[in-house]
Amino acid sequence: MTAPVQAISLRKGRLKRPEMATQWQLMWWKFKKHHMALVGMSLLAAFVFSAVFAEFLSPAVPSERNNSYLASGPMGIHFFDAEWDFHARPFVYARTTKRDPVTLRKLSVVDESNHWPIEFFVRGSTYKFWGLFETDIHLFGAKGGFIHLFGTDTLGRDVFTRTLHATRVSLSVGLAGVSFAFILGAIIGGIAGYFGGMIDNAIMRLIEFIRSVPSLPLWLALSAALPREWSSFQVYLAITVILALIGWTHLARTVRSKLLALREEDFTLAARLSGCTDMRIILRHLLPAFMSYMIVDVTIAFPEILLAETSLSFLGLGLREPVESWGVLLYAAQNVRSIAHMPWLLIPGLFVVFAVLAFNFVGDGMRDAADPYSK
Repeated sequence: MTAPVQAISLRKGRLKRPEMATQWQLMWWKFKKHHMALVGMSLLAAFVFSAVFAEFLSPAVPSERNNSYLASGPMGIHFFDAEWDFHARPFVYARTTKRDPVTLRKLSVVDESNHWPIEFFVRGSTYKFWGLFETDIHLFGAKGGFIHLFGTDTLGRDVFTRTLHATRVSLSVGLAGVSFAFILGAIIGGIAGYFGGMIDNAIMRLIEFIRSVPSLPLWLALSAALPREWSSFQVYLAITVILALIGWTHLARTVRSKLLALREEDFTLAARLSGCTDMRIILRHLLPAFMSYMIVDVTIAFPEILLAETSLSFLGLGLREPVESWGVLLYAAQNVRSIAHMPWLLIPGLFVVFAVLAFNFVGDGMRDAADPYSK
C-alpha cells in the first residue's frame, strides 16, 4: 500500500496501526477494550438523555398531584390480562378508590376488569421545555386514566417524573462542581508545582489542612451557614461552590506532582528561553502534557461530589423543595415508617448507585487508556 493510500485509509479510520495513530486514537482503542467502561458510558449517556429531555419523557409535571392515587405503589405494565389474553398494546390496570374502614384514608384498588392502554406522544400537562417554549406533548401516557411507573409520594406526585427531573439537577450540580474544582485544582496546583519554594510549601500546607478536616462535618457546617431565606437557585449555586471549594485538593496535588517532573524538561526550557510567560508555559505547554491524567482524576472526582450533594440534601442541609434532586427525593424516606409503607421512595437511591458505579467504571477505563502503551 502506497503512502497516499495509507493516509486515506487512516483518515477513514480503516487502518489501525499504532505507529501511525495519534495519542487520542490510541487511548480510544485502549478504552474500547474495557467492557465495563463501555457499559458505564452507556449508563451515563442514558442519564444525560433523560436529564435533557426530562419534561418530554415524563408523563406528568413534577408539581402535579393525583388525589386519586396518594402514596400508592408503582403501576406495572402488562401485555397479558387476568384471563391471560395477549394485548398487542401495553396497558395498566385501572384504579378505583375506597375508604379504609379503620383509618378512613383513601386507598387505591386495582380494577382488573378495566384496562388503560398506554399511548405514545400523547397530550398531557403543559410544560416549558427548558423554559424556552411551551408544549403539552409527552412521550407516553395512559388513555382514559393515569400511569405512575414508580408510584406516588404522600402528596400524589409522580415519583418517576420527579426522579427524571432530579437527574438533571443532581448531574448539573456535579458537573458544575467538578468544572469549578477542575479550574481551581489546575491553577493552584500548577502554581505550586511550577514555582516551588515557599509558594509550594504554603499551598501544600493549605491542602493538607483542608484534607485533614472530616468531610461530612465540614459539609454540614458550611451548609448550615447558608441563610434559610435564600431562594432555591441561590442555595443551588452555594452548594455547588461549597462542593467545589472542598473537591479541588486532590486534583491540585496531582497537577503539582506532574509539574515538578515536567518543569525541568527540555521543551519547558525552550519555551522559557523563547520568552514565554510563566502562565503561558503552564497553560500551553505543561498542562496539556498530562491532560489525560487530569481527565481521569475529574472522572473519579465526579461521584464524590455527586454523593456529597445527595448526602447534604438527604440530611436537609443541601438543596430543598421545590428543587428536585436525588437527595431531596430521598429526604422523604428518612424514617422507618416511610420505608415500610412506601419502599418505592427509595428508587432515586438506585439512580445514585448506578450513576456512581457508571462513573467509577468509566474512570477505570480512562485510567487504563491514559497509558495506551501498557499491557
